Amino acid sequence: MSMLYRRLVRPVLFSMAGGDAEAVHERTLAMIERVGASPVLRRLVRLALDRRGEPVRVAGIDFPGRVGLAAGMDKDGRAVLAWSALGFSHAELGTVTAGAQPGNDRPRLFRLPASEAIINRMGFNNAGAEVLARRLVTAGVWRGNGVAGMPIGISLGKTKITPLERATEDYLISYRLLAPHADYVAINVSSPNTPGLRTLQEAGALRDLLSAIRSAGHFRPVPVFVKVAPDLTEDALEELLGVCTECGVSGLIATNTTLARDGIRYADLGLAAETGGLSGAPLTRRARAVVAFLTERTTLPVIGVGGIMTADDARAMFDAGAALVQLYTGFIYAGPGLIRAIDKRRSGTLVGRGRRTIATGSRREESS
Repeated sequence: MSMLYRRLVRPVLFSMAGGDAEAVHERTLAMIERVGASPVLRRLVRLALDRRGEPVRVAGIDFPGRVGLAAGMDKDGRAVLAWSALGFSHAELGTVTAGAQPGNDRPRLFRLPASEAIINRMGFNNAGAEVLARRLVTAGVWRGNGVAGMPIGISLGKTKITPLERATEDYLISYRLLAPHADYVAINVSSPNTPGLRTLQEAGALRDLLSAIRSAGHFRPVPVFVKVAPDLTEDALEELLGVCTECGVSGLIATNTTLARDGIRYADLGLAAETGGLSGAPLTRRARAVVAFLTERTTLPVIGVGGIMTADDARAMFDAGAALVQLYTGFIYAGPGLIRAIDKRRSGTLVGRGRRTIATGSRREESS
């Protein structure tokens, strides 16, 4: 499946719209959205891809497999009903902000094919939290009801024009609108494309933000994950872990894109100077190292994301301690066959087929 995608489908996709990466993204998302809108198409796609994942419980959430869609692919939840049919075990919508915003000027998305990488400086372009909430209401997606066929996470970010001193208020607007629809909420304080955002990873600012979200008031508290940057030092990661533990978060997502430019091949050096976050194969080792660092020092579950381009990359991420993995750039370069390949490789490493549990506060996996 992946080879067919690489040889036949990907060249067509990459050449659409004159090769404009963002235009291709928009057209592809529109096609996937149409799949989501049709129960018949969803069933046909699901049958064609023959998905068989390994059920697992992480942070109290039941996932039908280990491979999810990372934030950034479907910012406004347009294809929320389609992602399960493509084989994903969960989809993280967003990143969404309290206010609608156009994002940074185009061009802002660049493919580096020789390096199997992407540079983006999108800048949280999205229609806003209220629009996403209305779309999820229309689709009938509410926390825990399974309408999307899998758990739905929602990544929250800061509106660009909101001053940093009012960031907590900005996140809370989005949280209150979207928490009823989310199986978990991801707090994105690690994108490099919103000025000053990464300063919210610092202990004081992060503590204020997480404490406010924890106190926002829901009858059933929504699991909260914090998404971290791959560029943090070990001391900064240790400090962040302390705050997350203190504030009772449910888990971590590691990592976001990187500002580093290591691992870019010669053919792509002309694009390496573009500003923005780098994802894909050059990030593989660093993302895995961050996941290993975190899982050695915390009992919180970690979702591994960054540079997962093959089933072997995913296997190494699981070996590093990740409870789940997420794809974005790997999905673009390898297609939906990568999901199945990871599921098959993961299942082949396990003894038995029972449900497994990775609960907050425990690093053990238990069959049940």
